[in-house]
Amino acid sequence: MAEEIRYYLYVLFTLFVIVDPLAAIPLFIHYTNGQSTAERRHTARLTALAVGTILVTSIFLGEPLLKFFGISISSFRVGAGICILLMAISMLNARLGPARATREEAAEAEEKDSVAVVPLAIPVLAGPGAISSMILYTHNITQWWEYGVLVAISLLIAASVAGLLYLAEPIARRVGRTGINIATRLLGLILVAVAVEFMATGLRALFPALQ
Repeated sequence: MAEEIRYYLYVLFTLFVIVDPLAAIPLFIHYTNGQSTAERRHTARLTALAVGTILVTSIFLGEPLLKFFGISISSFRVGAGICILLMAISMLNARLGPARATREEAAEAEEKDSVAVVPLAIPVLAGPGAISSMILYTHNITQWWEYGVLVAISLLIAASVAGLLYLAEPIARRVGRTGINIATRLLGLILVAVAVEFMATGLRALFPALQ
């Protein structure tokens, strides 16, 4: 039981690092510039709801979609590792990176009345990295109750998104852009190790000679 608790704490922490709501704070403030406090909080709630919905949907639909397209979990693990590695490299440079949002998507967001779902929830927060990671963690499930644990983790991630976006302005004032960048770089370093582990596990399964 202790090992299972440690594993799911690892899953929770890893997903939090991948979603990285702290790095999204400057973008959230920029996109909601001119909104009232009530409107910003509504945007934060809607963003968190969308993030939770995307993660929970990935739990139940991700692996069936892989099977439908004939994609092996090992191949997907390598691909997910590459995607997360690209995100991690961008985080080390204190940038969101094209894996989360391209310049065109950012420019299009400027013209939107609501930015809660696109681009904040997806692809900035619950983007390819978070979705692929959730699919891989779902693949490791052996007991029915573990689905409930992953759903609970998804809801905790969504709650953390809501909380940090609610406090976006106070955090930005106290920590500053430099503080957020430092935290992003540290989390990016951890994410590099996670990405390499994903790729190594997938490559060992695809090429048994690497064992």
